Amino acid sequence: MTTLVMKFGGSAVGTVSALTQVLSITLHEFKRWDRLLIVASALDGVTDMLLEAAHLAQVANQRGYRRIAATLRTRHLALAEQLPLAIQERNALNADIDQLLFEMLDDCQTVASTPSDTLSPEISDRIIGVGEKLSARIIAALLRNNDLRGVAMDGTDVIVTNDVHGNATPLFEPTRQRIEANLLPMIGRQIIPVVTGYIGATISGKPTTMGRGGSDFTASVLAACINADEVWVWSDVDGMMSSDPREVNNALVINQMSYNEVAELAYFGARILHARMVSPLQERRIPLHIKNVYKPQKSGTLIRDAGATQSEDIIAVTTIPGISLTANRNGSLTHISQLVDEALNNVTGNDADVMFTSQSATQSFMCFIVPLHAGGLETVNTISSRLHTKIEESHEKAMWRIEHVTVVTAIGESFGKNIGLEAKVLQALSGMRIIGLVQGTSRCSLSVIVQPDDAELVLEKIHNLIVQ
Repeated sequence: MTTLVMKFGGSAVGTVSALTQVLSITLHEFKRWDRLLIVASALDGVTDMLLEAAHLAQVANQRGYRRIAATLRTRHLALAEQLPLAIQERNALNADIDQLLFEMLDDCQTVASTPSDTLSPEISDRIIGVGEKLSARIIAALLRNNDLRGVAMDGTDVIVTNDVHGNATPLFEPTRQRIEANLLPMIGRQIIPVVTGYIGATISGKPTTMGRGGSDFTASVLAACINADEVWVWSDVDGMMSSDPREVNNALVINQMSYNEVAELAYFGARILHARMVSPLQERRIPLHIKNVYKPQKSGTLIRDAGATQSEDIIAVTTIPGISLTANRNGSLTHISQLVDEALNNVTGNDADVMFTSQSATQSFMCFIVPLHAGGLETVNTISSRLHTKIEESHEKAMWRIEHVTVVTAIGESFGKNIGLEAKVLQALSGMRIIGLVQGTSRCSLSVIVQPDDAELVLEKIHNLIVQ
């Protein structure tokens, strides 16, 4: 029995033309696979709007969050209106949209009526998870109107997580039990569940979210729990790219790559995938395809075991903002690491996943990355300011210098086997000022820490090694 999990990103569900492609792809694949399951993201920009509404509610700005709810209602109803739906199906969908947004407004009103300096992560998760619920219902209605048995299913009914709101981790055993009870009977009867990505719930039923881009994570968890044969992630790009096309004009599509390579690529700056989605697939050797919803005939990028995909060269290079700390001292870095975690968590809701450290007899150096989903330069400035304040309040004896940096990371499985690859990178960067150089513990990445003003040139020089 063959099983396919398809995840459609925000850019793949936000317009009539995109949804037409979703329908066409689903009709085609339904005939080819014994079991089919869809994971839906919110429409592009919706999660950001919902998060803004939650923050407006926190400061009791009723006009602000009501304006956002009205905008979301108009957008989703307009999209539904343009779809070829029977009148009964359209009316039911419109009622669902209204009900979900009424519930979102109720949550915002609860926040607004109990002002606080901090937004409750639990209520925030309830509010920002509405986007996926809206898109899942639109897709399911479209499938039903075309003789497919589509049913919208909330991730809260199948994905069980810990209670880390905003960045929850799925608990596989209770999730597997929920899937066996609520999901498998449906797909066994040729029903296509359209599961909301990004959101889950604690064992006690409190809604959680799994970090920005978490719909990918939902797809991989579901695939692992139902022993899927493949996972396909649909977006509006042709596959994983050798670099961000917005930063490098001659970026190339990567035809094949390993699980380790795509995990590093996602963590260090690629925007297509959620970094934590790879592990469940890698453990069970479930192939992952990245495909363009507008060009389904193209093969896209295939991700699987290194043995089948290994290249002898660098396959990609990314950039991501970071913050460095330097002090004229040596010894334990435990205390300063805790302060970094606190500052990052206060601003982004996440701890520092990776920190680069180096020490000599007289100096200590530390660098941590700022996740792309956390925001741009303003977020980096906020984290730096918060960190400076925390260091002062802690009476840390050393004088730490805090600076913005950029981490440029070259990706390739051969970094762990071929010292010549590191040499090629260093030779290409001859004459450039390098603050730090770190080989990842996965042995398939080499990160170069540089000043932000040098990042564009460093990125170009390393990418030239790929296209030469």
